Amino acid sequence: MWRNSATLSFSSRLLYSSTNPNYFHYASAFSIFSPNGVVEPALSPYNRRFYSSSATPSPSPSPDSVIKLGLLADRSETFRPLTAKVRDAIQLARHYGRCYWELSKARLSLLVVATSGTGYVLGSGGAVDLMGLCCTCAGTMMVAASANSLNQVFEIKNDAKMKRTRLRPLPSGRITVPHAVTWASTVGLAGTALLASEANALAAGLAASNLILYAFVYTPLKQIHPVNTWVGAVVGAIPPLLGWAAASGQISLNSLILPAALYFWQIPHFMALAYLCRDDYAAGGYRMFSLADASGQRTAAVAFRNCLYLIPLGFIAYDWGLASGWFCVESSVITLAITAAAFSFYRDRTTQKARKMFYASLLYLPVFMTGLLFHRLTDDQKCVADASDSTFELSSSQDIAISLDDDQKKRRDFTAGSQARPPVAYASVAPFPFLPVPSYVGP
Repeated sequence: MWRNSATLSFSSRLLYSSTNPNYFHYASAFSIFSPNGVVEPALSPYNRRFYSSSATPSPSPSPDSVIKLGLLADRSETFRPLTAKVRDAIQLARHYGRCYWELSKARLSLLVVATSGTGYVLGSGGAVDLMGLCCTCAGTMMVAASANSLNQVFEIKNDAKMKRTRLRPLPSGRITVPHAVTWASTVGLAGTALLASEANALAAGLAASNLILYAFVYTPLKQIHPVNTWVGAVVGAIPPLLGWAAASGQISLNSLILPAALYFWQIPHFMALAYLCRDDYAAGGYRMFSLADASGQRTAAVAFRNCLYLIPLGFIAYDWGLASGWFCVESSVITLAITAAAFSFYRDRTTQKARKMFYASLLYLPVFMTGLLFHRLTDDQKCVADASDSTFELSSSQDIAISLDDDQKKRRDFTAGSQARPPVAYASVAPFPFLPVPSYVGP
């Protein structure tokens, strides 16, 4: 009798669960039997083994099946919150991870890290400290992520008006402004502290100043005056200087070559981008240089002029002892290539030519930095070159001194020999007896 009452109790619970979806959390999983007696697809493979899967209609489940079903429901009720929390945590981590990735403009930040790492290797001279390199790159990445996040915080309304930026986390509402500010402040302070502790105060100061220049000077200037492009070029030129300072603890004349290349490279790169996206920039309210140049002639001229400024950098790197002579050849080739693309855009100001110059600028920077790293001269190689030059100069001076000594010795011997010889009289028979006979005394 007790067994029959228990069976009826479980049956009533199951029937009620099928009519009331809120009775169990997984109510859909307890729609046991379909009209033909087959288990519904909502059931998991683990649960299906408790039920009949035959095609023969079954009017009612057996008491044993009902008891097993009740035990299964209690087990699902026990373990469901833990799995749900884990799943929710994973989804939340993915959501904010993607938001942080987009807020940081991760691709641009990685390019900044690459330039900073190149500067660190060049400033190391001989052996490169791998731990110091990793800490410098990590600190640069965090500071760049903070600057880019603050840039998007200040430009929410502008980004919402542009097609290519309206789906960013802040304009789309996927993350709140206080959350973004907290994220930017945290990673910015952490990156600066990492550079100060693992590198030096000079590198940390350059990172902090670059963050302020980008977020609080360049960002508002984009809506005020076209000079923002040149200010942004300064921002892009500081990271390799930061890396050099982190490695050597100072700023020398050689450390300015890569920043100069980045500064002059950014002008044609941004001019091409501003020309391609001039309608979008106009909709967003940005005062870019290309908006006041309807024909695009001045935009192309500025791009071409700054490409010409890149030509002597390879020769300067060789003359200052930063790279070998092969770098001059490689630098000249790639610089002439981007200059040719800029000149083509200057002659024919079309979207196709502007896009070609933009792609040429994307190719220029990694090739330039790779060649500079591959052909760089270490301290040992510089010492060997200086020693060979000194040896050549010393041998030349010794040869000259020896030749001078020989000449002086010959002169002394000649003078001494002349003084030791007695006077010699030379007489000749006069052809005519009545003329005096000439004589010569002395050598």
